[in-house]
Amino acid sequence: MLLTSSCDCLRVSQVTREGKFMQSDVPRQLVYGTMVFVRQTIVADASCALSRAVCIATRYSAVRRQFGSQNGLETQVIDYKTQQSRLFPLMASAYAFRFVGEWLTWLYKDVTQRLQANDFSTLPEAHACTAGLKSLTTSATADGIEECRKLCGGHGYLCSSGLPELFAVYVPACTYEGDNFVLLLQVARFLMKTVSQLGSGKKPVGTVGYMGRIEHLMQCRCDVQRAEDWLKPSAILEAFEARAARMSVARAENLSKFANSEEGFAELSADLVEAAVAHCQLIIVSKFIEKVQQDIPGKGVKHQLEVLCNVYALFLLHKHQGEFLATSCITPKQASLANDQLRTLYSQVRPNAISLVDAFNYTDHYLGSILGRYDGNVYPKLYEAAWKDPLNDSVVPDGYHEYIRPILKQQLRTAKL
Repeated sequence: MLLTSSCDCLRVSQVTREGKFMQSDVPRQLVYGTMVFVRQTIVADASCALSRAVCIATRYSAVRRQFGSQNGLETQVIDYKTQQSRLFPLMASAYAFRFVGEWLTWLYKDVTQRLQANDFSTLPEAHACTAGLKSLTTSATADGIEECRKLCGGHGYLCSSGLPELFAVYVPACTYEGDNFVLLLQVARFLMKTVSQLGSGKKPVGTVGYMGRIEHLMQCRCDVQRAEDWLKPSAILEAFEARAARMSVARAENLSKFANSEEGFAELSADLVEAAVAHCQLIIVSKFIEKVQQDIPGKGVKHQLEVLCNVYALFLLHKHQGEFLATSCITPKQASLANDQLRTLYSQVRPNAISLVDAFNYTDHYLGSILGRYDGNVYPKLYEAAWKDPLNDSVVPDGYHEYIRPILKQQLRTAKL
């Protein structure tokens, strides 16, 4: 087979006319081009899977009524704060993953164009981004689908709800194309390398550009004084940047104490994974903020997306407040104010919750769920589905007369031994 200089394989290595193999200086990550592309696609698919589950859970939460009594009607499940605090962050996550997926698609195309021009400068970042975001989004989506099933109560476990099958089909995404924890360790290596180069004069760019302000981020203090202050994108971004930067620097300092870096990396792997997660969460939050700062058509659409953006960011802050407090990014009082604002945001999401999931534009056929029907006609359809069960093919199930009826009538035959 004749190889020309335009062949992709010659970018990685070459064979001279004398038959000598020559390894090039091209980053070895280039051979993972297909893998990077697949991971980028997986990130985009995560939003689709999570939004399907959220759509089902949200619609059913509006249909289902339980306890309480207002004018003779029980309270809609979606009106309970406990339901909102579990459901609305998942709704915000579905939107967040969609927007970061769009950005990741652009990033991969940009990298591809650069590779065609023999520019490999952005390849390490693309590799780290796709690895980390694949890990973060698939884990969150798998957990989110399961949470949506729980949010639907006992009916969520029915096959006709569509959620058990959705979970079973999706959960392998946490493993294929790279185990999620292994991928986070790859992100951690990228972060440790970035931190080690901070004093060399090489300016960080792209998703690690915030580390170029490392001196400020290591010393800054959050200036939030009221709950409403957490609605400022600058306050949210600085808190997430400071947390990610301080965690990465702390891990790098601990890693430097080991004589053998690989032994240190293995020993500190759990801590390094936490730093990688903080970095990836920062990417998603920042891309969500960038999206809502653009011109978005439709009356009131931009405001609703801003609310969801704040829900996503403050939910993560509340969930990981231990890290924010441990790194002194915020004070306990500010953490409490963030939680207060988060509860207020849930109340703002509630009136438009159904519209926000209808915006995904999923047909009933695509959802494959009785609980998530667009018309809300859940219970009659559940009854119809029950009649389709093979156990209901006959009035009296097979085995009743032979095994069950004798027990009920005490017509038992004792064994003769």
